Amino acid sequence: MATSFTRMDESTAEQWAVIGAETMRNQPRVAEQFLTMLRQLEGITDGFATNQLVHALQTATLAEKAGAAPDMIFAALCHDVGKVVSVFNHPAIAAEMIRPYVSEDVYHVIRVHQDFQGKHYYHHFGKDPDAREQYRAEPWYDLAARFADEWDQLAFDPDAETYPLEHFEPLVRELTAVPRSM
Repeated sequence: MATSFTRMDESTAEQWAVIGAETMRNQPRVAEQFLTMLRQLEGITDGFATNQLVHALQTATLAEKAGAAPDMIFAALCHDVGKVVSVFNHPAIAAEMIRPYVSEDVYHVIRVHQDFQGKHYYHHFGKDPDAREQYRAEPWYDLAARFADEWDQLAFDPDAETYPLEHFEPLVRELTAVPRSM
């Protein structure tokens, strides 16, 4: 059912109730879009030993095996989906995409994960490998360090244990079914 307003400033609460109900009815498309973008990562290698889908799956596998919270596992899986659009600002893209479905701490972990990864490679580009230190006082600092050091930077091994995307599909569908926040 479509509403009839042509300007938001002329809309009614009843019309917004229709829009809200339609939005929630169509919410399963969010999971499908995440899964599609994850599959698109398979075509991106950019010189790494694995394609970016394998990297994402390995990162999520490591997070799950370490007992991470479900939203952190989801974030680990989706942390690089922004690379489908742009490698250079992929953390910000991915973080905003997952934000309605994860805790505020997990959102920040993904938003700044590249600076935390920088410990392992920024020096090769003449950048500060201690870029993560600017976040030292943040409550999510330790989680971001764990994500970068124990899961993300280790997940480029073609021979490593890697759960398939199908393993994570129920989690993607569950967490994106209803946003935590808007």
